[in-house]
Amino acid sequence: MKKITFLLAVALGSAFAFTSCNETKEKKNETEEVAQAEATATTYKVNTEKSVIKWSGSKPTGTHTGTISLVTGEIMVNDKAIEAGNFTVNMNSIKVTDLEAGDGKENLEAHLMGTVEGKEGDFFNVNKYPTATFELTGVEMTDGKNIIKGNLTIKDKTNNVSFPAAVSYAGDNMTLNSEKFTIDRTQWDVNYGSKSVFDNLGDKFISDDMQLQVTLQAAKM
Repeated sequence: MKKITFLLAVALGSAFAFTSCNETKEKKNETEEVAQAEATATTYKVNTEKSVIKWSGSKPTGTHTGTISLVTGEIMVNDKAIEAGNFTVNMNSIKVTDLEAGDGKENLEAHLMGTVEGKEGDFFNVNKYPTATFELTGVEMTDGKNIIKGNLTIKDKTNNVSFPAAVSYAGDNMTLNSEKFTIDRTQWDVNYGSKSVFDNLGDKFISDDMQLQVTLQAAKM
């Protein structure tokens, strides 16, 4: 009887673990319904020349930092409250800012963009996926901060992310400055050098976590 009880407990435990893993995987990849603005909302067009996304990635030997630019974007606002919005990222604009020209900067940028023959899929493969998109799904106020939530699509993979941001208005202009926030790049199939994907990397791995910081400047249309 004890043996049967033990085997039943093991079976139930295994089933629970399998279910939990599936739920975790589904939760990591979940998306949310895109937010819609009221008809009375005012549209602000993002100034792509004054807007930027800063990024950083790390490995045991150090950290690389850089920027990436936007193609288009708009934010819909009602009584100074963001209701909806979206922006498109130019994946061909990836820049490395911690290296000087001739010091590996161009090689790293080419590797990240996937413009090196035979290494297209290591990171972002910009020839196949020239843009990434963010579609706002909601804004929540927490401890006086705007928590921006949205569906981020990279390499045709979409996951919902959230980040705190300060939003300010001056005349017909608005500025959104996010705090630094982290995403797990492997959720978008950016797997190169990941210990969670590949075995036996030793200290030759790259962290799954990428840190991002978004700055948007926009003006009333």
